[in-house]
Amino acid sequence: MPTLMKFSVLGVLAAGLALVSITLSGCAGSQKETAVSGTVTYLVRMALPSDATVIVKIEDISMADAPSIDVGEQEIKTDGKQVPIPYSVAYDTDEIVDNHSYSVTARILDGTGKLIFISDTVVPVITRSNPTENVEVVVIPVK
Repeated sequence: MPTLMKFSVLGVLAAGLALVSITLSGCAGSQKETAVSGTVTYLVRMALPSDATVIVKIEDISMADAPSIDVGEQEIKTDGKQVPIPYSVAYDTDEIVDNHSYSVTARILDGTGKLIFISDTVVPVITRSNPTENVEVVVIPVK
């Protein structure tokens, strides 16, 4: 009989631990993360410096005459790689508002931090049936 009681107490402890585990994983799961992915490229015939950095952002551009709000960002060290540069910018789906507009932007800096390329066109993503995959961002040279 004491052996049976020992297993019963262990069973209760195991069930309690399982409940705690499920509760904790539920808390962690409240933040739903996904990504916008694609490539950054340009049309001019020139090589990137080997120490260039590509910065890709997802921005909420819904407010007219107001600064955009950053939703996600990725910084990519090119290490000598050339365009097209693949990216995948993570964002929290809980922060997305269905009737807002979102855009992906890109800039390329040389090794000293000087801006050498920037996107100058709105590239809509996420809401309003806009894509989240295979999104090409074309950047232009900064003069």
